[in-house]
Amino acid sequence: MSPQPATLPGFGVQRLARLVRESTHRMAIDLDGVDVLTEAASGAYVVTPVIAALAGATVTAVTKSSRYGSAEEITAQTTELATLLGVSDRIRILTERTPALFAEADLITNSGHLRPIVGEFAEAIRPGAALSLMFETWEIDAGRVDLDLDGIRSRGVRIAGTNERHPHVDVFSYLGSMAVAELADAGIPAYRGRIGVLCDNPFEDYLVSGLQSAGASVAVAPTLEGLSIAEVDAVLVSLTPTGGSVLSDADLARIAAERPDLVVVQYWGDVSRDDAAAHGVQVWPAQAPGAGHMAVLPSKTGPDAIVRLQAGGLKVGELLLRSPEDVTAEEREYIDEL
Repeated sequence: MSPQPATLPGFGVQRLARLVRESTHRMAIDLDGVDVLTEAASGAYVVTPVIAALAGATVTAVTKSSRYGSAEEITAQTTELATLLGVSDRIRILTERTPALFAEADLITNSGHLRPIVGEFAEAIRPGAALSLMFETWEIDAGRVDLDLDGIRSRGVRIAGTNERHPHVDVFSYLGSMAVAELADAGIPAYRGRIGVLCDNPFEDYLVSGLQSAGASVAVAPTLEGLSIAEVDAVLVSLTPTGGSVLSDADLARIAAERPDLVVVQYWGDVSRDDAAAHGVQVWPAQAPGAGHMAVLPSKTGPDAIVRLQAGGLKVGELLLRSPEDVTAEEREYIDEL
């Protein structure tokens, strides 16, 4: 799934600048004198180096061309936002990651253009530096292992995840809106819709609440066996990735036999399009996301959730760099310990 294009009004540079200011202020992020290594990326992710710079850091941001945008476009977008906020002189953007960059940094974010952080890159991180995972640590068990976690920790690097449910971050509260938007893309209205939700992870309460707020009736179960598929219009799949299809051949055969008009909407957890097609089962989106990836991004509903998440991850990095005795109990709530 591609991020929403920055040309949508909600992604306008003036609005992004306001969201960056608000999140940096709300979380009281202080990175004065800190050397930050992060990424410069497209869409809402353009904000990451800018938040760090606005918080006082000297920032190195690595970028590269992808299907989401060229390195030149990303550099231009990052520079525009940074200039508007008066911090362009604090950011340098490079197109190559090197071990030397990891060695120089006080704070590193586990961001896309820096991954995987293994081998010489992981070994270059110095003891006492901080590595912010930028997600909740339970997701490691869902296959998000793109760094030498044990090796990095053993060398004295401070590492932790971000509490995405912290009131100042609050990313999980966007999960329901994302589901409503994805269902609409599939041609299934949440309003008066009968939605079956397959969920075995902390997303459940947020998905159910968001769908119900949009007018849907919701049945939820951890497996398809727990759902009466005769009574739903669509099944939203939000199951922890397993490395294979989270819907078995028997599941697909049951759908084909009992409800050939049922729409399976992949939210999280891989669903084999080939297996579904073999049974005549409709799956949305038609093109599968990358293995283990969500099929709908937070940016589907605007940049707000991404800005909050990136700011939260940088706040975690700030706290990791402090002496533990200087971190208050209230501040510690931002940190999702390993």
